[in-house]
Amino acid sequence: MSDELKPIIEALIFASPDPLTPKTLFRLLDGEPKEDVEQAVTALRADYDEGGGLVMVEVAGGYQICTRPELHEWVRKLFHEHSKQRLSVQALETLAVVAYKQPITGAEISEIRGVNTSAVIGTLLERQLVKVVGRKQVVGRPFLYATTREFLNRFGLSDLEDLPKVEEMAEALGMEVPTSLAAGPSTEPLPFDDVGDDEIEGSGPGELDASDESTAPDGSDGLDPE
Repeated sequence: MSDELKPIIEALIFASPDPLTPKTLFRLLDGEPKEDVEQAVTALRADYDEGGGLVMVEVAGGYQICTRPELHEWVRKLFHEHSKQRLSVQALETLAVVAYKQPITGAEISEIRGVNTSAVIGTLLERQLVKVVGRKQVVGRPFLYATTREFLNRFGLSDLEDLPKVEEMAEALGMEVPTSLAAGPSTEPLPFDDVGDDEIEGSGPGELDASDESTAPDGSDGLDPE
């Protein structure tokens, strides 16, 4: 049964624009026993482990077929690296702050980084790397930001527990670790209200946080000029 299911599962994973979760596989193959589907997935992963230009990985709670990391330079030539905008160092630093301190307000992000980050947050929202998850229960009820499934997918993480140490991330970005970030995530529960889509819809980057009304000091949007 596994041999019959393998090509079907492989085609589904390959065709899916997002990592294909086991739950989705079970739903698509509802006529097949879950045990058989799981065995087929295991057999398929073993096939890809034998070598070749592709590898089957588990990322963001699902399965994805992608090129092997060691072949990155060759694949990059095909897509011409500069044909697509990349995140700037400022945007990556802001994303790191959100990842390690979420949920967090725009004002708190700016305080950690030492610069106004409203424009950069807007960029990360547009790229769907961060999202609004609620409002902090303080005066003004500013929006709280957290990372998204797209963030996990983009950085090849199964969940937030796979994040590297703060020091390792900072070294990779060439930044110093702010004291408040080096302390790690807060262990105290943060009171906040859930936000409905109607509260978020139509809000521009400068409107998402009561304390983030100005643009970045350099007037940039957080994008690499390349």
